[in-house]
Amino acid sequence: MSPFKSRLQSDLTEAIRSRDELVSSTLRLTLTAITNEEVAGKTARELSDDEVLKVIVREAKKRREAAEAFENGGRAESAARERAEGEVLAAYLPAQLSDDELKVIVADAIAQTGASGPQAMGQVMKVVRPKVGDKAEGGRIAAEIKSQLGV
Repeated sequence: MSPFKSRLQSDLTEAIRSRDELVSSTLRLTLTAITNEEVAGKTARELSDDEVLKVIVREAKKRREAAEAFENGGRAESAARERAEGEVLAAYLPAQLSDDELKVIVADAIAQTGASGPQAMGQVMKVVRPKVGDKAEGGRIAAEIKSQLGV
C-alpha cells in the first residue's frame, strides 16, 4: 500500500474512533474512489502516491462543484456539507499557489513561448501545467492565461 493511501486509512481509523462523522464519511468516500480507480481497467493494480493525489484532487473538485450547484439550487445546508468535506480533503492536497505566484509563472511562460492572442492559449498551457502541477486548478490557470493574453 502506498504511504499516502495508508495515511488516509489510518486517519479514517482515527476519525472513526473519535466519532468524527464528517471526516470518516469523507475519507470513506475518497478511499472508495481510490479503490475504484485501482480496479478499473483490465487488471487491478496498486496506485502510486501521485495517482492517489490525483484521485483526491478530483474528489475535492467534485465537492466544490457540488457545493456550487447546491448553493445555486437554494440548498444551503447541503452546500455547507460539501464545502466541509472539501476542507477535509484540502488537508491532503499540496498548498495552492497564490494568485501572485500564478501570475509570475504564466507571465514567464508567455515570454518563453512568445505567445499572443487567443490561439496561443494551448501553447502557454502546455508550458505552465508541468510547472504548476497540482498546486493550481486548470480553471484558475486558464483564467490567468486569458487575462494576460487579453482574451
